[in-house]
Amino acid sequence: MITRNVKDREVLETTYLAHGGAIAQMFLDRRTLKEIGFLAIATLAPGREIEAHIDPMEEIYFVLNGTGEMHVDDESRQVGPGDATWIPTGSRHSLLNDGDKDLVILVVASPAW
Repeated sequence: MITRNVKDREVLETTYLAHGGAIAQMFLDRRTLKEIGFLAIATLAPGREIEAHIDPMEEIYFVLNGTGEMHVDDESRQVGPGDATWIPTGSRHSLLNDGDKDLVILVVASPAW
């Protein structure tokens, strides 16, 4: 069993800027996982955006805190705590923090079968 906390060295060492806007960290990734791509946490400050991009993996964005405007291909939707958005492989997507506090999301990604 592996348990990771956001304050663990293994997580903090993975801190990076994700798609121009979010500060992200990997809880678990291919160094450990067998079939899931990764589990990450990302924080977007107010007014910041995960810029539109396309990934080679299926993803789920799960909002823990804050609010934002989620775009997937030609659709957009307001999201908040408890919302999960499925992003199909190859879909163009972005997320804008349009609120006044940090937007925190979990991201789960899996390679296409």
